[in-house]
Amino acid sequence: MKQKILFTLFGILFLNLAFGQTEEIIESSLNKELVAILDTIHQEDQKYREESQVLEKKYGWDSKEVKDVWKTINTIDSINLIKVEKILAEYGWLSADIVGEQGNRTLFLVIQHSPDYKVQQKYLPMMREAVKKGNADSKRLALLEDRVALGEGKKQIYGSQLEMDYKTNLYVLSPLIDPGNVDKRRAEVGLKSIAEYLKFWDLTWDVEKFKKRMEQYDAEKNK
Repeated sequence: MKQKILFTLFGILFLNLAFGQTEEIIESSLNKELVAILDTIHQEDQKYREESQVLEKKYGWDSKEVKDVWKTINTIDSINLIKVEKILAEYGWLSADIVGEQGNRTLFLVIQHSPDYKVQQKYLPMMREAVKKGNADSKRLALLEDRVALGEGKKQIYGSQLEMDYKTNLYVLSPLIDPGNVDKRRAEVGLKSIAEYLKFWDLTWDVEKFKKRMEQYDAEKNK
């Protein structure tokens, strides 16, 4: 028993030393100046979006309060995009080893939140390459792939994007290719099932109902 306890304590000590050393290595590899810049950008990106969600629940998505805060969001997004484009032009898509996990995520968020899909279209190849090199997350790439596809007038691939149905004033899943196999595609990039994802939005996944909606969508588009 004593041997087992000593082995366990030794194992814990070894893990602590190992992880402590790793943390030191990671810390020393960070570009602290860029980490600080991206941290500020992240805060600005999220602050008013969180406020908009509160206001939307209180006043409705089409209210003056929500529209006003989105004017602020659009202004901040434009400023943040200039900063992030400068970083991407100088350094490329930086890994979490250099800018931290939040900094790496912020690069994606700012591109994803641009109101102009051509910006996302521009950086999509760069992010694809970053994922291949392990410098970006495949789940986030899937979201950018969907945003660009919709911007180009196509259907999304992974089902990450929702839109407002102006007839019902409710959110619905944006047009999606091959809905019957969406979970297979999502699993390949590490995303949870479409049913689990839609629960977050208080929506229920009904594949047959969605297929019928896509048939109507295709018919209207082809008129």
